Parts: sequence; structure tokens; C-alpha cells
Amino acid sequence: MHNQGLRLTSLEREGVGSMFAELYESIFGCRHSRYSFPVTIRRAARRPQAAALTGTYVVCLDCGKEFPYDWQEMKVITSPEQHRAHLAELAKHAA
Repeated sequence: MHNQGLRLTSLEREGVGSMFAELYESIFGCRHSRYSFPVTIRRAARRPQAAALTGTYVVCLDCGKEFPYDWQEMKVITSPEQHRAHLAELAKHAA
């Protein structure tokens, strides 16, 4: 007889774990209030993931997390939603 109760697949566990990690980070985590000077990567090889969006990134001086940086707007892109909105704005101006 198999126990079919609340068994989670590894992907479901990762999803639940990342949800709790995000909640914990939002309550107790770093506020990311101090950043390095923006760094632009010229070579395509070995580009940090944060630089993959814009080619430029900054690093939180408190926790070391990397964030994409937009030189034209001169601001840090802190969330995927913010990045999508920024791309939509750029597309609107290009049209």
C-alpha cells in the first residue's frame, strides 16, 4: 500500500522552497541600498547573468548580489517585471 498523501516532486519542492526564500529575503534580507559603480562587460564570453540583460551591472556592497543596470536611464533594474516594463518603454520609443 503506497502513501499518496502530500508527496512533492523535486520541482514542486524547489518552487515551495524558493517561495519561502523570497519571503524570508523580503522580510529579513538585504535592502540593497548601497551599490558599486556600474560595470560594463565588453566581451560576450563569461558575462554575469545580471549583465546579460543590459550589458551593464552593479553589485550590492552589503550582500554581493548583482543587478542589471540601465546606463540610459541611470537606474538599477531590481525585478523582472521592471525589466519587462523598461523593454516595453524602449520599444515604444523606437517605433
